[in-house]
Amino acid sequence: MRKIVLFIAMSLDGYIADSHGGVEWLNVRGNDDENIDTYSEFIKEIDTVLMGWNTYHQIVTELSPTEWVYKDLTTYVFTHNKSCSTEQICFTNENPIELLKVLRSQNGKDIWICGGANLIGQLMLENIVDRYYISIIPVLLGGGIRLFGEFPKQQDLCLVKTQSYNGIVELIYERK
Repeated sequence: MRKIVLFIAMSLDGYIADSHGGVEWLNVRGNDDENIDTYSEFIKEIDTVLMGWNTYHQIVTELSPTEWVYKDLTTYVFTHNKSCSTEQICFTNENPIELLKVLRSQNGKDIWICGGANLIGQLMLENIVDRYYISIIPVLLGGGIRLFGEFPKQQDLCLVKTQSYNGIVELIYERK
């Protein structure tokens, strides 16, 4: 069965964006002496990516305005905005939990939850994330958009792997 995977970076104090929704702070890290590319290894096991409208909008307007960076993946963008879907990108207002149940039952590789906080929050309420790849960036933002909001009950995880490089600490957990 396909796994639902959260792969995301956060500040040391738990934020995925600053108080203005920006992510420029992601480039604040130690030296680049260690050339480790965990994303390339991670993405080999993924064929579908899910994200909210704000994450999509930030990608196409700020992070990669000239090229869709997930062109080899099927992308679902959760939004109430009316947008025309393409062969690569499906804009939907479907319930994320219901869509994930359908996707999980289909053949394919794992499903990546790219962001943002609203979508992650909905998934946390249902305890549906199987694996967490969390990269901690060495910066304290002091405020912004939190990775995890409140959810109704404790969710136990098992640490699978840790590594550090260029001042970043990467934690990989699986749901028990």
